[in-house]
Amino acid sequence: MAVRHHVIHATPRQVWAVLADTSRYADWVVGTSDSRATRGLWPELGSALEYTVRIGPWSGAGTTVVRHVKAPAELELEVDSGPLGTARVAIEVRPWGEESLVKVDEHPLRGFGGTVHNAAVDALIQLRHRSMLARLADVVEGSAGAGSDRVQA
Repeated sequence: MAVRHHVIHATPRQVWAVLADTSRYADWVVGTSDSRATRGLWPELGSALEYTVRIGPWSGAGTTVVRHVKAPAELELEVDSGPLGTARVAIEVRPWGEESLVKVDEHPLRGFGGTVHNAAVDALIQLRHRSMLARLADVVEGSAGAGSDRVQA
């Protein structure tokens, strides 16, 4: 199972603000170079964004659709990476004292990714999640700044 968690030094509301901003998607999703809303108001149920992945001279586009949302705690996405297939990515944001515990759970659904899904693929997804959650923390904590709604000790 490709499940990973990370404590972010910000409130759940601050984490959600970044998750709900399509222009920030490429800042925290590993491999994504840019993103733009394509349908609905992100992250409402059924809304979608398109993203671009660039690797050297190669680039490809994908789509992410919101399949479940319960702001500011739960966001489930179906990520369509074209020839690689689709994956379910569930993000959970919980209060953790004055901080947030963010959990990401990803599973290939359809296409090539679903066909070759095994423990080795889960290990690679775990490495990606480690980087993705660290990037999300950097974006959120950088956005939160000193004048945030965090309680100061």
